[in-house]
Amino acid sequence: MVTLAKTELFGLFAAETAEAMKPLGLEPYRGKQIVEWLYKHGVREFDAMTNLSKDQRVKLALRFTIMKLSQKAAQHSVDGRTSKFLIAFPDDMAVETVLMRQPYGNSVCISTQVGCAMGCSFCASTLGGLARNLTGGEILSQVLYINELLKQEDHKVDSIVIMGSGEPLANYDNVLRFIRLIHEPYCLGLSYRSITLSTSGLVPEINKLAEEAIPITLSISLHAPNNELRTRLMPINKRYPIEQVLAAGNRYAEITGRRVTYEYTLIAGINDQPVHARELAALLKGRLANVNLIPINPVPERGLLRPAQTDIVRFEQLLKSEHLNVTLRREMGTDIDAACGQLRHKVLSK
Repeated sequence: MVTLAKTELFGLFAAETAEAMKPLGLEPYRGKQIVEWLYKHGVREFDAMTNLSKDQRVKLALRFTIMKLSQKAAQHSVDGRTSKFLIAFPDDMAVETVLMRQPYGNSVCISTQVGCAMGCSFCASTLGGLARNLTGGEILSQVLYINELLKQEDHKVDSIVIMGSGEPLANYDNVLRFIRLIHEPYCLGLSYRSITLSTSGLVPEINKLAEEAIPITLSISLHAPNNELRTRLMPINKRYPIEQVLAAGNRYAEITGRRVTYEYTLIAGINDQPVHARELAALLKGRLANVNLIPINPVPERGLLRPAQTDIVRFEQLLKSEHLNVTLRREMGTDIDAACGQLRHKVLSK
Protein backbone atom coordinates (compact mmCIF):
# COMPACT_ATOMS: atom_id res chain seq x y z
CA MET A 1 0.00 0.00 0.00
CA VAL A 2 1.38 3.41 -1.02
CA THR A 3 0.99 6.21 1.54
CA LEU A 4 0.84 9.70 0.06
CA ALA A 5 3.06 12.30 1.70
CA LYS A 6 0.94 14.95 3.33
CA THR A 7 1.08 18.55 2.10
CA GLU A 8 1.58 21.45 4.52
CA LEU A 9 -1.24 24.01 4.23
CA PHE A 10 0.27 26.74 6.38
CA GLY A 11 1.78 29.39 4.13
CA LEU A 12 -0.51 28.92 1.12
CA PHE A 13 -2.63 31.69 -0.40
CA ALA A 14 -6.39 31.16 -0.68
CA ALA A 15 -6.17 30.43 -4.42
CA GLU A 16 -3.37 27.89 -3.85
CA THR A 17 -5.40 26.24 -1.11
CA ALA A 18 -8.45 26.02 -3.37
CA GLU A 19 -6.31 24.40 -6.08
CA ALA A 20 -4.91 21.89 -3.58
CA MET A 21 -8.48 20.95 -2.55
CA LYS A 22 -9.59 20.08 -6.09
CA PRO A 23 -8.62 16.38 -5.95
CA LEU A 24 -10.80 16.03 -2.85
CA GLY A 25 -13.83 17.45 -4.63
CA LEU A 26 -14.08 20.55 -2.41
CA GLU A 27 -15.61 23.68 -3.92
CA PRO A 28 -13.16 26.55 -4.75
CA TYR A 29 -14.66 28.85 -2.12
CA ARG A 30 -13.52 26.40 0.56
CA GLY A 31 -9.95 27.60 -0.01
CA LYS A 32 -10.74 30.99 1.50
CA GLN A 33 -12.67 29.41 4.37
CA ILE A 34 -9.75 27.17 5.26
CA VAL A 35 -7.09 29.92 5.22
CA GLU A 36 -9.33 32.13 7.36
CA TRP A 37 -9.46 29.35 9.93
CA LEU A 38 -5.67 29.05 9.82
CA TYR A 39 -4.64 32.70 9.76
CA LYS A 40 -7.49 34.70 11.28
CA HIS A 41 -8.78 32.27 13.89
CA GLY A 42 -5.61 30.41 14.84
CA VAL A 43 -7.13 26.97 14.28
CA ARG A 44 -4.62 24.11 14.12
CA GLU A 45 -7.01 21.13 13.82
CA PHE A 46 -9.28 20.31 10.89
CA ASP A 47 -11.98 19.17 13.32
CA ALA A 48 -12.39 22.78 14.49
CA MET A 49 -13.33 23.99 10.97
CA THR A 50 -17.03 23.81 11.67
CA ASN A 51 -18.27 25.23 8.35
CA LEU A 52 -16.88 22.12 6.63
CA SER A 53 -18.70 18.80 6.76
CA LYS A 54 -17.29 15.97 8.88
CA ASP A 55 -16.48 14.02 5.71
CA GLN A 56 -14.58 16.98 4.26
CA ARG A 57 -12.60 17.40 7.47
CA VAL A 58 -11.62 13.72 7.46
CA LYS A 59 -10.45 13.97 3.84
CA LEU A 60 -8.38 17.06 4.64
CA ALA A 61 -6.73 15.43 7.66
CA LEU A 62 -5.69 12.46 5.51
CA ARG A 63 -4.02 14.60 2.87
CA PHE A 64 -2.78 17.75 4.62
CA THR A 65 -0.97 18.94 7.73
CA ILE A 66 -1.19 22.18 9.71
CA MET A 67 2.07 23.42 11.19
CA LYS A 68 2.25 23.46 14.97
CA LEU A 69 4.88 25.39 16.87
CA SER A 70 6.38 24.68 20.27
CA GLN A 71 7.99 27.13 22.66
CA LYS A 72 11.47 26.06 23.77
CA ALA A 73 12.26 29.11 25.90
CA ALA A 74 10.98 32.58 26.74
CA GLN A 75 12.35 35.67 28.45
CA HIS A 76 10.45 38.75 29.61
CA SER A 77 11.92 42.12 30.56
CA VAL A 78 11.27 43.43 34.05
CA ASP A 79 9.22 46.35 32.68
CA GLY A 80 6.96 43.90 30.79
CA ARG A 81 7.46 45.66 27.47
CA THR A 82 9.74 43.15 25.75
CA SER A 83 9.32 39.39 25.42
CA LYS A 84 11.65 37.08 23.51
CA PHE A 85 10.51 33.62 22.48
CA LEU A 86 12.53 30.71 21.12
CA ILE A 87 10.04 28.98 18.83
CA ALA A 88 10.60 25.52 17.36
CA PHE A 89 9.12 24.12 14.14
CA PRO A 90 8.09 20.47 13.62
CA ASP A 91 11.69 19.51 12.69
CA ASP A 92 12.83 20.99 16.05
CA MET A 93 14.75 23.81 14.37
CA ALA A 94 14.22 26.95 16.42
CA VAL A 95 14.30 30.72 15.88
CA GLU A 96 13.86 33.80 18.00
CA THR A 97 10.79 36.01 17.80
CA VAL A 98 10.51 39.21 19.84
CA LEU A 99 7.44 41.14 20.95
CA MET A 100 8.02 44.82 21.69
CA ARG A 101 5.18 46.74 23.29
CA GLN A 102 5.67 50.28 21.97
CA PRO A 103 3.65 53.45 22.70
CA TYR A 104 2.40 53.32 19.10
CA GLY A 105 1.42 49.64 19.20
CA ASN A 106 2.76 46.11 19.34
CA SER A 107 5.73 45.38 17.12
CA VAL A 108 7.10 41.92 16.34
CA CYS A 109 10.66 41.23 15.24
CA ILE A 110 10.84 38.00 13.23
CA SER A 111 13.54 35.70 11.87
CA THR A 112 13.80 34.51 8.27
CA GLN A 113 16.52 31.87 8.59
CA VAL A 114 17.67 29.41 11.23
CA GLY A 115 21.05 30.93 11.99
CA CYS A 116 22.85 33.19 9.53
CA ALA A 117 25.67 32.95 7.01
CA MET A 118 26.58 36.66 6.84
CA GLY A 119 29.33 36.43 9.48
CA CYS A 120 28.97 39.96 10.93
CA SER A 121 31.54 40.33 13.70
CA PHE A 122 29.15 41.82 16.28
CA CYS A 123 26.18 39.44 15.89
CA ALA A 124 25.20 36.30 17.83
CA SER A 125 23.02 34.95 15.00
CA THR A 126 26.08 33.94 12.98
CA LEU A 127 27.86 32.03 15.76
CA GLY A 128 26.51 28.66 14.61
CA GLY A 129 26.35 29.46 10.91
CA LEU A 130 23.28 28.93 8.72
CA ALA A 131 21.12 25.84 9.30
CA ARG A 132 18.39 26.50 6.72
CA ASN A 133 15.94 29.00 5.24
CA LEU A 134 12.47 29.35 6.69
CA THR A 135 9.44 28.81 4.48
CA GLY A 136 6.92 31.60 3.98
CA GLY A 137 4.58 29.70 6.31
CA GLU A 138 7.22 29.42 9.03
CA ILE A 139 7.93 33.15 8.84
CA LEU A 140 4.20 33.90 9.04
CA SER A 141 3.71 31.46 11.91
CA GLN A 142 5.94 33.58 14.17
CA VAL A 143 3.70 36.62 13.76
CA LEU A 144 0.52 34.65 14.24
CA TYR A 145 1.96 32.96 17.34
CA ILE A 146 2.47 36.40 18.92
CA ASN A 147 -0.90 37.63 17.65
CA GLU A 148 -2.67 34.75 19.43
CA LEU A 149 -0.90 35.70 22.68
CA LEU A 150 -1.93 39.34 22.25
CA LYS A 151 -5.56 38.37 21.61
CA GLN A 152 -5.70 37.24 25.24
CA GLU A 153 -5.00 40.88 26.18
CA ASP A 154 -7.47 42.23 23.57
CA HIS A 155 -4.51 43.49 21.56
CA LYS A 156 -2.98 42.59 18.19
CA VAL A 157 0.20 42.85 16.15
CA ASP A 158 0.42 46.38 14.70
CA SER A 159 3.78 46.33 12.94
CA ILE A 160 6.52 43.92 11.89
CA VAL A 161 10.27 44.26 11.61
CA ILE A 162 11.99 41.56 9.56
CA MET A 163 15.18 42.03 11.52
CA GLY A 164 15.73 38.84 13.52
CA SER A 165 18.13 36.02 12.73
CA GLY A 166 19.08 35.56 9.09
CA GLU A 167 19.45 37.73 6.00
CA PRO A 168 15.92 38.23 4.61
CA LEU A 169 17.05 38.94 1.05
CA ALA A 170 19.07 35.70 0.98
CA ASN A 171 15.69 33.98 1.40
CA TYR A 172 13.98 36.28 -1.07
CA ASP A 173 11.06 34.21 -2.42
CA ASN A 174 9.90 32.97 0.98
CA VAL A 175 10.14 36.44 2.52
CA LEU A 176 8.14 37.97 -0.33
CA ARG A 177 5.53 35.24 0.04
CA PHE A 178 5.22 36.14 3.73
CA ILE A 179 4.95 39.88 3.06
CA ARG A 180 2.23 39.44 0.45
CA LEU A 181 0.38 36.85 2.52
CA ILE A 182 0.20 38.84 5.75
CA HIS A 183 -1.23 41.76 3.75
CA GLU A 184 -4.18 39.64 2.53
CA PRO A 185 -7.55 40.44 4.16
CA TYR A 186 -8.05 36.75 5.04
CA CYS A 187 -4.76 36.88 6.97
CA LEU A 188 -3.91 39.88 9.19
CA GLY A 189 -4.62 42.47 6.48
CA LEU A 190 -1.52 44.33 7.62
CA SER A 191 -0.54 47.46 5.72
CA TYR A 192 2.69 47.19 3.77
CA ARG A 193 3.75 50.46 5.39
CA SER A 194 3.68 48.67 8.76
CA ILE A 195 6.48 46.33 7.64
CA THR A 196 10.21 47.06 7.83
CA LEU A 197 12.79 44.80 6.19
CA SER A 198 16.42 44.95 7.27
CA THR A 199 19.22 43.76 5.01
CA SER A 200 23.01 43.62 5.29
CA GLY A 201 23.13 45.02 1.76
CA LEU A 202 22.52 42.40 -0.94
CA VAL A 203 22.53 44.80 -3.86
CA PRO A 204 20.84 42.71 -6.61
CA GLU A 205 18.03 41.76 -4.24
CA ILE A 206 17.55 45.37 -3.07
CA ASN A 207 17.13 46.36 -6.72
CA LYS A 208 14.73 43.46 -7.27
CA LEU A 209 12.71 44.44 -4.19
CA ALA A 210 12.38 48.00 -5.51
CA GLU A 211 10.71 46.64 -8.65
CA GLU A 212 8.10 44.74 -6.59
CA ALA A 213 6.25 48.03 -5.98
CA ILE A 214 5.52 47.06 -2.37
CA PRO A 215 5.84 50.16 -0.15
CA ILE A 216 7.56 48.50 2.80
CA THR A 217 10.30 50.36 4.68
CA LEU A 218 13.81 49.28 3.72
CA SER A 219 16.48 49.34 6.40
CA ILE A 220 20.10 48.77 5.36
CA SER A 221 22.76 47.73 7.87
CA LEU A 222 25.69 50.06 7.26
CA HIS A 223 27.59 50.07 10.60
CA ALA A 224 30.68 51.79 9.17
CA PRO A 225 31.41 54.92 7.11
CA ASN A 226 34.15 53.45 4.91
CA ASN A 227 34.88 50.19 3.10
CA GLU A 228 37.91 49.17 5.14
CA LEU A 229 36.05 49.29 8.44
CA ARG A 230 32.81 47.89 7.05
CA THR A 231 34.64 44.88 5.61
CA ARG A 232 36.12 44.21 9.06
CA LEU A 233 32.66 44.28 10.62
CA MET A 234 30.64 42.82 7.73
CA PRO A 235 32.28 40.37 5.27
CA ILE A 236 29.45 40.97 2.77
CA ASN A 237 31.10 44.32 2.05
CA LYS A 238 33.77 42.49 0.02
CA ARG A 239 31.04 41.53 -2.46
CA TYR A 240 28.92 44.69 -2.26
CA PRO A 241 30.97 47.70 -1.10
CA ILE A 242 29.42 50.83 0.34
CA GLU A 243 29.20 52.69 -2.99
CA GLN A 244 27.06 49.91 -4.51
CA VAL A 245 24.91 49.62 -1.38
CA LEU A 246 24.19 53.36 -1.29
CA ALA A 247 23.39 53.39 -5.02
CA ALA A 248 20.88 50.57 -4.46
CA GLY A 249 19.40 52.48 -1.52
CA ASN A 250 19.01 55.58 -3.67
CA ARG A 251 17.30 53.54 -6.37
CA TYR A 252 14.90 52.02 -3.84
CA ALA A 253 14.00 55.48 -2.52
CA GLU A 254 13.49 56.85 -6.05
CA ILE A 255 11.24 53.99 -7.18
CA THR A 256 9.18 53.59 -4.03
CA GLY A 257 9.22 57.15 -2.71
CA ARG A 258 10.08 55.66 0.70
CA ARG A 259 12.90 57.04 2.81
CA VAL A 260 15.60 54.40 3.40
CA THR A 261 16.90 53.84 6.94
CA TYR A 262 20.61 53.16 7.42
CA GLU A 263 21.35 51.27 10.62
CA TYR A 264 24.57 52.07 12.42
CA THR A 265 25.53 49.93 15.42
CA LEU A 266 27.80 51.93 17.71
CA ILE A 267 30.73 49.87 19.04
CA ALA A 268 33.15 51.32 21.58
CA GLY A 269 36.49 52.28 20.08
CA ILE A 270 35.62 50.80 16.68
CA ASN A 271 33.18 53.09 14.86
CA ASP A 272 31.97 55.59 17.47
CA GLN A 273 34.47 58.43 17.16
CA PRO A 274 33.86 61.95 15.77
CA VAL A 275 35.87 61.11 12.65
CA HIS A 276 33.43 58.28 11.93
CA ALA A 277 30.43 60.56 12.46
CA ARG A 278 31.82 63.11 10.02
CA GLU A 279 32.55 60.41 7.43
CA LEU A 280 29.04 59.04 7.82
CA ALA A 281 27.49 62.49 7.44
CA ALA A 282 29.46 63.07 4.23
CA LEU A 283 28.23 59.71 2.86
CA LEU A 284 24.55 60.24 3.55
CA LYS A 285 24.05 63.99 3.15
CA GLY A 286 21.52 64.84 0.45
CA ARG A 287 20.01 61.36 0.29
CA LEU A 288 16.40 60.41 1.07
CA ALA A 289 17.54 58.64 4.20
CA ASN A 290 17.36 58.27 7.97
CA VAL A 291 20.14 57.12 10.27
CA ASN A 292 19.18 54.76 13.08
CA LEU A 293 21.90 54.65 15.72
CA ILE A 294 21.99 51.42 17.72
CA PRO A 295 24.25 51.13 20.78
CA ILE A 296 25.50 47.55 20.59
CA ASN A 297 23.98 44.83 22.75
CA PRO A 298 27.26 43.16 23.73
CA VAL A 299 27.62 39.46 22.85
CA PRO A 300 30.12 37.81 25.25
CA GLU A 301 31.62 35.64 22.50
CA ARG A 302 32.37 38.71 20.39
CA GLY A 303 34.21 40.81 22.98
CA LEU A 304 32.81 44.10 21.70
CA LEU A 305 31.61 46.81 24.08
CA ARG A 306 28.89 49.46 24.20
CA PRO A 307 30.21 53.03 23.93
CA ALA A 308 29.97 55.40 26.86
CA GLN A 309 26.74 57.40 26.87
CA THR A 310 28.68 60.62 26.27
CA ASP A 311 30.18 59.14 23.09
CA ILE A 312 26.73 58.03 21.89
CA VAL A 313 25.26 61.49 22.45
CA ARG A 314 28.25 63.18 20.79
CA PHE A 315 27.93 60.96 17.71
CA GLU A 316 24.21 61.69 17.46
CA GLN A 317 24.70 65.44 17.81
CA LEU A 318 27.44 65.53 15.17
CA LEU A 319 25.12 63.87 12.65
CA LYS A 320 22.28 66.23 13.52
CA SER A 321 24.58 69.23 13.11
CA GLU A 322 24.99 68.08 9.49
CA HIS A 323 21.18 68.17 9.10
CA LEU A 324 20.72 64.38 8.86
CA ASN A 325 17.53 62.71 10.09
CA VAL A 326 18.78 60.73 13.09
CA THR A 327 17.06 58.48 15.59
CA LEU A 328 18.67 56.76 18.56
CA ARG A 329 17.08 53.36 19.05
CA ARG A 330 15.25 53.12 22.34
CA GLU A 331 16.78 50.30 24.32
CA MET A 332 14.33 47.55 25.18
CA GLY A 333 14.93 44.21 26.84
CA THR A 334 18.43 45.03 28.06
CA ASP A 335 17.83 42.79 31.09
CA ILE A 336 17.25 39.76 28.84
CA ASP A 337 19.30 38.31 25.94
CA ALA A 338 18.48 41.29 23.76
CA ALA A 339 20.83 40.78 20.81
CA CYS A 340 19.65 38.69 17.85
CA GLY A 341 20.57 35.05 18.28
CA GLN A 342 21.67 35.24 21.93
CA LEU A 343 18.80 33.21 23.38
CA ARG A 344 19.03 30.54 20.67
CA HIS A 345 22.80 30.28 21.11
CA LYS A 346 22.42 29.95 24.89
CA VAL A 347 19.86 27.14 24.57
CA LEU A 348 21.91 25.31 21.90
CA SER A 349 25.05 25.62 24.01
CA LYS A 350 23.31 23.90 26.90
